[in-house]
Amino acid sequence: MSMYKVLLADDELLDLEGLHRFIPWHDLGMQVERAVTSGFAAIDALNEVEIDILVTDIRMPNMSGLELARKALLCRENLRIIFISGHQDFDYVKQALSLNAVSYVLKPMDDQEMIGSLMKIKQELDLEKKRKQAEIAFHQMKSVVKNEYLLQLLEGSIEQHVQSVLRDEDGNENIQLPVRVAVLELDDLAWKLNPYSEKQKQELLADFIQTVVELCDQHQIRYFCKMSKNRLALLLEQRHEYGKVLSAFIQHTAVHFPFSITIGVGSVCESMSMLPDSYQKAIQAVGYKMFEGKGRWIDYVHIQPTKLEDMRNLEDRLGDLFNAMSDYELVRIYDELERLFKLASTLRSRFTVHNFATYIMLKLDQYLHTLGEDLFKLLDIELNNLEILLQFETINDIRSWMNRQIFVISERLHERKQKKNWKLIRDINEYVREHLHETITLRDVANRFSFSPNYLGSIFKEGTNKNFSEYLNEMRMERACELLGDPSLKIYEVASQVGYRYLPYFNKQFKETFARTPNEYRRLISI
Repeated sequence: MSMYKVLLADDELLDLEGLHRFIPWHDLGMQVERAVTSGFAAIDALNEVEIDILVTDIRMPNMSGLELARKALLCRENLRIIFISGHQDFDYVKQALSLNAVSYVLKPMDDQEMIGSLMKIKQELDLEKKRKQAEIAFHQMKSVVKNEYLLQLLEGSIEQHVQSVLRDEDGNENIQLPVRVAVLELDDLAWKLNPYSEKQKQELLADFIQTVVELCDQHQIRYFCKMSKNRLALLLEQRHEYGKVLSAFIQHTAVHFPFSITIGVGSVCESMSMLPDSYQKAIQAVGYKMFEGKGRWIDYVHIQPTKLEDMRNLEDRLGDLFNAMSDYELVRIYDELERLFKLASTLRSRFTVHNFATYIMLKLDQYLHTLGEDLFKLLDIELNNLEILLQFETINDIRSWMNRQIFVISERLHERKQKKNWKLIRDINEYVREHLHETITLRDVANRFSFSPNYLGSIFKEGTNKNFSEYLNEMRMERACELLGDPSLKIYEVASQVGYRYLPYFNKQFKETFARTPNEYRRLISI
């Protein structure tokens, strides 16, 4: 529990000691941070420590409690103050109250009177804390909602009503058309953060997001959202000198972070309905870094149509290659690599060929992460070993090296898959048994075990020779038979405990499985 911090100031040592010892500070939710004998020492303490409550004698030599209070309030506007004095002069009382004193306690001090004043302060501080927490929560929620709505808008999920959410902080401006979507992508994120611990990675990414927020504020970019851990989207309005602005983002990142960024800029949007198209074109522009290089901004308008077609073909080829690797189809892996390097042979410079090879390894690393694997661990290499790609002088050298690595990865994936699948299926079995009473889908289980539904479904089919839905139904029917042996349970209660909310559907499924209704089955086993 956080405690409110208290500063005591009194030139009388006995009074100061009494305040410190005889008031139940901890029970009040307070902690005495400092106890000082002069106003000057109190000012020093206020500059060094966050103080919530100042308890001070009103008469002290050199600097009175009133003067201390005036100076303290200049430092901490919301500081709560209690004055203590043996003088009942009305002028002191009036000045103390004008300085926002919560109470004016007379010497000799009554402990209960002081405790009462402190309790009043605590109530006020508690209310203030709740108000601030609610305000922070509101702004966080507003930020999350704004991010989600802009994300849906860019992806084409919603159009009209989102505009009421996408307003500036004053709540009075919508998006000023025309705009262009810019997609900001961190380059080679898995590789460049490889030397860092998981905690350091998270801190770096959090710092980067905060930096983007600050840069957006600095350049008056009002609309931006996080698409994934390595990609953000910005809306560039007509008033923005986007070339200058985006270059500033890129340069700032290069100076302050161990990775670079590439920014793709989409087409001009004259209406809100054009935003998804601009967004997709910005993503394509980011992918064009394979040809142009990283750490720059790329305008979709300037991309050659033939290169766009090459990029689309590349994505298809990579998808086919990764599927072949996952299925351990060696002939197909070889064929897909041949197709990839046939595409690479059309590239005109050594620079773009190296980018091409690096891009393939990056996409492979991303794919492996979806399987819970790591490129560097599978190949048993260090990050800097990938610099060999820059040393090859011919495309055939690159192809030979990459062929070896990809066949090694496929072999190791296959070996690990054989070892892991039985354990995974066992864990899924246990999870499903514990959640039979709930509505369970393959997507739910895939999310639980951090796999894509399609991949998990194929693993499950391979390991059990059953589709997940068939397996789940069998488990439910098996459990239903066990529960039907308990005569105290109603049929609808049995149905509910095995995940069926609709009793007629449960009866239908049971009869299709056992050729008799649940009631008929119960009568049969009770004989």
